[in-house]
Amino acid sequence: MAIRLFTLFYTAVTHCLLSIHSHFTPSTYIRMTSTYLYASTLTRTMAHHEAPHKDPRKMGIGRSIAVLTSGGDAQGMNAAVRATVRMGIYTGAKVYFVHEGYQGLVDGGDNIKLATWESVSMMLHLGGTVIGSARCMDFKEKWGRLKAACNLVKLGITNLCVIGGDGSLTGANQFRTEWSELLADLRKGAEEANRSSHLNIMGMVGSIDNDFCGTDMTIGTDSALHRIIEVVDAITTTAQSHQRTFILEVMGRHCGYLALVTALACGADWVFIPEMPPEENWEEHLCKRLIAQRGRGSRLNVIILAEGAQDRNQKPITCDQVKNLVSKKLGFDTRSTILGHVQRGGTPSAFDRILGSRMGVEAVMALLEATPETPACVVSLSGNMAVRLPLMECVQVTKDVTVAMTEGRFEDAVKLRGKSFQNNWDTYKMLAHVTPPEMKSNINIAIINVGAPCAGMNAAVRAAVRVGIIQGHQMLAVHDGFDGLANGQIEPIIWAQVGGWTGKGGSNLGTKREMYEELCIPMVVIPATVSNNVPGSDFSIGADTALNTITMTCDRIKQSAAGTKRRVFIIETMGGYCGYLATMAGLSSGADDAYIYEEPFHIRDLELNVEHLIEKMKTSVKRGLILRNSNANENYTTQFLYNLYSEEGKGTFDCRMNVLGHMQQGGTPSPFDRNFGTKMGSKSVLWLTNKLKECYRHGRIFANMPDSACVLGMKKRSLVFQPLASLKDDTDFEHRIPKTEWWLRLRPILKILAKYDTVEMDTSEVAAMEHVIKKTGLVKGDKM
Repeated sequence: MAIRLFTLFYTAVTHCLLSIHSHFTPSTYIRMTSTYLYASTLTRTMAHHEAPHKDPRKMGIGRSIAVLTSGGDAQGMNAAVRATVRMGIYTGAKVYFVHEGYQGLVDGGDNIKLATWESVSMMLHLGGTVIGSARCMDFKEKWGRLKAACNLVKLGITNLCVIGGDGSLTGANQFRTEWSELLADLRKGAEEANRSSHLNIMGMVGSIDNDFCGTDMTIGTDSALHRIIEVVDAITTTAQSHQRTFILEVMGRHCGYLALVTALACGADWVFIPEMPPEENWEEHLCKRLIAQRGRGSRLNVIILAEGAQDRNQKPITCDQVKNLVSKKLGFDTRSTILGHVQRGGTPSAFDRILGSRMGVEAVMALLEATPETPACVVSLSGNMAVRLPLMECVQVTKDVTVAMTEGRFEDAVKLRGKSFQNNWDTYKMLAHVTPPEMKSNINIAIINVGAPCAGMNAAVRAAVRVGIIQGHQMLAVHDGFDGLANGQIEPIIWAQVGGWTGKGGSNLGTKREMYEELCIPMVVIPATVSNNVPGSDFSIGADTALNTITMTCDRIKQSAAGTKRRVFIIETMGGYCGYLATMAGLSSGADDAYIYEEPFHIRDLELNVEHLIEKMKTSVKRGLILRNSNANENYTTQFLYNLYSEEGKGTFDCRMNVLGHMQQGGTPSPFDRNFGTKMGSKSVLWLTNKLKECYRHGRIFANMPDSACVLGMKKRSLVFQPLASLKDDTDFEHRIPKTEWWLRLRPILKILAKYDTVEMDTSEVAAMEHVIKKTGLVKGDKM
């Protein structure tokens, strides 16, 4: 009889690790919950700078900055515009709107207007771009750029912030390169020309396609995924009812990111992307795949197709082509849907608001720190860090992707897209294009959910089950946490059982918080908690969904005061002692402050906040928003804050209080949480498979080494396995939070964008300029 090996895999994560030793002891207790943190939030990549400290509130005095949006609109652009304006004003600079993109720059006049603090209020929740965007043929001609230069010189503007795609940013770089020549042609007075001797350019990438190399995510991509997933979820319900096959076309003329992530997030049966066309005879393989899925009990098939999908001979693959193939060859009831511009519309997600805000602040700092020798830069996202990259290097790599596809070097095209894109592609191939082996292994893997439920848990379970089956293992489901393990609530779980789980919230397996005895078997803990308070990981499954729930709720609450005016809302979020949700929701909803445990506050701070709101009510913005995480202070409770603000604001504003409660744990998981959970579940099972081989000796398994019980966490851009014991020193056991929390660096931005001029940013360190070309090693001819 074959010996069966047994290992445990957690799809929930610790609120806090209460006891960590070199191996698990009988009293080890782990609180599991779920959260994801914004791959979406940015901290600065720092390089030490020897220059003396500069007061950021004086860096912009005597300088002028113009901001424009160009090309296709993207949700989150308004957040970037708002942050640019407010950060510029904070530094003492004048900031100008350029309406209608480069066309407004060429036409001048009323298209270039001085921005004020209040002029960017109530913009965060709006889609598109409030200052307008337009395709401009005039700017492509030198006479058009000459007119644009004249309009900037008249206003003394020498700093230009451009939010757009690679074409818009390339135009900005050309404008900067020609600046001296354009000034000479203007034949203006020497004084004006001298004041405008050079032009600084800073770019932010706004594109829902995520087609710009050098950044993990572009502004608008996450929101577009939200729109797509909303449609996919709606379509799958009708498809299941009628046992239909649906083909959905999403945007992405030259980049398959939206299609690829959508396929992962909804568990699609097939995806077509331009970077990696299907193999020859793909029609037969596709039909076999669909038949196999129906044979496993699936009542529907979902096929995702990027707008620019092509075969290996560069012939387009269309929705109608795939529909006709499936319906005629298989006889399946088939429907096709082209989503179109719905992907560009709607409210920006929490991630895009934070991304745009973070990039806008970084762009202003980069412009004010620039010298005439500084090349045109673009602010990019690398993991949870903001980095400044040479603009034209990024543009070159982006173009090289297209060249690689044209030349049939598809593997190179995928690599040039970056590590994140390649990881997504590898995970998709593993889950969708691998046939389970006929020879089974002698390994059993049990999956257990522990602690509070959160959105994204089921996606991790689904991925773990299917990857385990692909590896030949028997997968077991443990119901109701460690209680279920102790009481024998264990059953095999098969491929078909987890179909459709990516889109379901909560925990289908059930979850409880209980103690467990020592188990000398390999274990993996996946962080899954809305609080995002797990040591060893920047992000947790579930946090992104909770953050979006809080953000949308705050939008509605603020909107309710549109007619009333002069109203302040006090809102309590979850998080225990961890202030992540309150801080990030404060950034995404435009809060006036967010009280958290990690940043102690006293009665004088509360008094200053009240005074701040009283002054705010004298402006055209007559509403306020204050967030407080649940355990921010044992004495200054939410009720206390409500009473204080109500009393001190009498005659100026009134107050309302909201405790959001468990609604933050509910709902369908966001695209990020689905994708993140899928990749975490897949990677965990592969690690367990290798670890079991290491621990298997003489017919038995015994794993008591520190590295046999690990947390799988995201650190910057990588998923890393870390022994639980190694996290002890970085854990505040009493308050169930890590001692080091990266997102605390974003706290000053929250205050600055709320107009607290007493807050200072640390300018002793500046973001490092990184290079892209040498990292890829794939750019043909090494043109840069």
